Amino acid sequence: MSINWFPGHMVKARKEIQENLKLVDMVIMLLDARAPYSCRNPQLEEMINPKPTIVVLNKMDLALTADTRRHLEQLRDEGRLAAAMDSTNGKGSREVLQLIATAFEPVREDLQRRGRRIRPARVMIVGVPNVGKSSFLNSLAGKKVATTGARPGVTRGKQWVRIRDDIEFMDTPGLMWPKIDSMEQGLKLALLDIVGEKAYQEYDVSLYLIQLLREKAPQVLHDKLKIDNLERPEQELLEDIARKKGHLIKGGEVDVEKTCTVLLQDFRKGKLGPLSLE
Repeated sequence: MSINWFPGHMVKARKEIQENLKLVDMVIMLLDARAPYSCRNPQLEEMINPKPTIVVLNKMDLALTADTRRHLEQLRDEGRLAAAMDSTNGKGSREVLQLIATAFEPVREDLQRRGRRIRPARVMIVGVPNVGKSSFLNSLAGKKVATTGARPGVTRGKQWVRIRDDIEFMDTPGLMWPKIDSMEQGLKLALLDIVGEKAYQEYDVSLYLIQLLREKAPQVLHDKLKIDNLERPEQELLEDIARKKGHLIKGGEVDVEKTCTVLLQDFRKGKLGPLSLE
């Protein structure tokens, strides 16, 4: 499944990021902890490369702890500053703030050496759509300071947000790259609701989710979805889920479309439990 989803406003967003990089001291690259490598935007990373960058694995509550720990170790082995965070309760925020202080120290020392007033650290947040940038900001601030929404691309325009006396953030719209050629990466991004719903078929993504559950978390199929005999094709398992949920249409046929919508929503909201995609 090749995905082409590059709304016109993303061209403007990419230009804004390029122009505004000179205004900040560092960049926080926010990734979804469930699939951090699939969420990495190669064009974006190339763009921000000159700036000190902190990688934050957001939504850690929706991923398996062992996998998140493994991803952090790999990022740190690459020499990156990295942390994980749950923006729903602020877990991990202290470590993120400490990394910001570490990255800002060379700037602070330079300002002191030149006899300049120590100003707040200026941080740009970047990431793909719907990775939770606004929720991340609100969590660090301890109050609502940025707009959030369930649709990819809901954050609009440039926002400066001071969360403490010594840190101010520039939030930016989510940015995708023009074409995703890898079928598996496209399915992961669709499953995470990172690309717009018009770019994929819910049926295909639901079958992929069932495949992942069978491979990585069969207990979810058994215990939460009440499905047995997991060796059957994904299509049969999906129809069985529809019957168990009572999703039927006239004539007793299963309402597969409704089941796909509900199944994907349940995964995205964490109702199926934590699951890492990579």
